[in-house]
Amino acid sequence: MKALAYAAIAGAFALATVTAKEVGKAAPDFAVQDVAGKSVSLADLKGKTVVLEWVNFGCPFVKKHYDSGNMQKLQEMAAGKGVVWLSVNSAGKDGKAYQEPSKLAEEAKDNGNKAGSYLVDSDGKMGKAYDAKVTPHMFIINKEGVLVYNGAIDSIPTSEKSDVDKADKLFANALEATLAGKEVVNAKNQPYGCGVKY
Repeated sequence: MKALAYAAIAGAFALATVTAKEVGKAAPDFAVQDVAGKSVSLADLKGKTVVLEWVNFGCPFVKKHYDSGNMQKLQEMAAGKGVVWLSVNSAGKDGKAYQEPSKLAEEAKDNGNKAGSYLVDSDGKMGKAYDAKVTPHMFIINKEGVLVYNGAIDSIPTSEKSDVDKADKLFANALEATLAGKEVVNAKNQPYGCGVKY
């Protein structure tokens, strides 16, 4: 069944090779401006649990999680527990996927994005530091600044909203474990989505 699902959508999305910075090691630092022009750095978030969500609202795999309300629920839950959620757009300025920060802000609002900040990584430095491959690609950094999760939002790599409730909640489970001070199970796995347009 899984083989058929992969074959059916092979042309529509990219499976990322899991080669990002090592889980269990210090997360790469960054200092990036958000859509309002404010600088956001990992150093300034010391002592906070941080979620990084690579996003492109035109991607059907991102739409799956926003149109179903899944991503917004996760964002609200995280905020309620003191987590800093950062959505990141790494579309390069020279590419067709690039949009001005004001347009990105408008898109985020239209899609109900509830992240603490929406970062504009148009030079791709942050994305490449984390080896972010697809949208959505999810990362969790714990209060000690250690990367504790790198992978998919869930276990079913389709763009179907109906699959959200059936999937193993890989990211949500990892965040829950992180907040409880427990070891994250399946901390490094293969994310699915549309390729990041550096």
